[in-house]
Amino acid sequence: MGKSRGKKRETVLSEEVSEAKIEGGASETLDVKIKVISETAENKTAPVLGYFPSGYDPLKNSTRSSSSVKIYRNVKSRNPKNPRMQVAVGVKGSNVNFVGTNYTGEATVPQLCNYALGVFDKESRTLKMVPIAANRIFRLEPKLEEQEPSEDEGGDEPKEEIMVESSNNQFKNLTVLYSTKKDLRRDMKREILRQTEGPPGTQEEMDKKLKAIEINKEALEAINSTVNAENVPPYNLDATSPDMAYPLDQIILKGDWDYLLDVFELAEAGTGMDPSAYPSFVCNRFDKLHDVEDESKRMQVASILSYMTHLIKFRDKHSMDGVSSAKGHKMPSLLYQKFASMFNVTSKSRIPEDKQKLLISYILVLTLFIDDFKTEPSDIAKDLRMDTLTVRTHYEYLGCKFMRHNQVFMATLPVPLQFQTLKRKRRRK
Repeated sequence: MGKSRGKKRETVLSEEVSEAKIEGGASETLDVKIKVISETAENKTAPVLGYFPSGYDPLKNSTRSSSSVKIYRNVKSRNPKNPRMQVAVGVKGSNVNFVGTNYTGEATVPQLCNYALGVFDKESRTLKMVPIAANRIFRLEPKLEEQEPSEDEGGDEPKEEIMVESSNNQFKNLTVLYSTKKDLRRDMKREILRQTEGPPGTQEEMDKKLKAIEINKEALEAINSTVNAENVPPYNLDATSPDMAYPLDQIILKGDWDYLLDVFELAEAGTGMDPSAYPSFVCNRFDKLHDVEDESKRMQVASILSYMTHLIKFRDKHSMDGVSSAKGHKMPSLLYQKFASMFNVTSKSRIPEDKQKLLISYILVLTLFIDDFKTEPSDIAKDLRMDTLTVRTHYEYLGCKFMRHNQVFMATLPVPLQFQTLKRKRRRK
């Protein structure tokens, strides 16, 4: 049966014969007309039906005046034909109310049957059927009224603190289980910032300890005199061999190696390297992999070449003159996020000037590992879009020295590592 629209409509469905029982066990046959009254804008709204799943009867042992029924309707509903409604049934003298809504709980599941309310008029022998919309059948659940603590009953502060702490712990556990790594790092930083204030007396004890420390002025001057101590990769001033001056395990972390197999796989397959996809330095050293007999050493060299490629493409992507070179380059998301954090870069921003120097330092240090700490800067200068003299100066900032070898100047890394220092002018008194 379709829904009617517009004016009030009364439909006579059928005339049925019904038997009504009379006192004494006898029955009476009645001809009944069934009329369906549809809901329209001119009529009143369809009836509201509420039921108590707990079996509680609020009218039992009470008068009708002792109970109250309130219906709330959202007048600003987005769907006027299906407004959000709430029914509240209360009993006088009880702190239990029964509340049901048409937008939560059972009302949100698909309705597989229709309901109607029938009213039989004996005089006219007419059974009027008024449909009940499925979203107006309310499941009335018991709700306790919130009671404010009296003045004599003081707030239980220890219990409140325990509840707050328990809630915070539950929230932290959920964060660890379901949040992203970015959110976890952000929450960790916030937690560190919150712990700026220690227990009482901690600051005083710290001040006493600081006063007892002897300051080495010569060491401070040595640190301050370093030109680019903040723009170089992790280093070791006490290293006795070039490969330990810049520890490789602190440049390429343990979890990075699994994402650096592309160059090694090309070498194992025996295929060539596309010059448009890899830097000149990497292409010119690709054949060197076939000369390395140890497979683990060959994989390490290939992974360093792959890491260099990602660093150069990352720099190109966030610079004006190298964007076209970085198009189509596939970089693992883990490495991209690492580089973005290291070099202070957002998705579309350029690399800050100081971080540019740091990124170049990483690349140049890796060239030393590939060329056994004796490298010629022309290839990498081409990849960095810099002149050879500027790259040579940058090598010197890293502690390198240039030596002539077969009429070519080669960058070497002597140990112990020494950075250039600033020459300070003396002030005239």
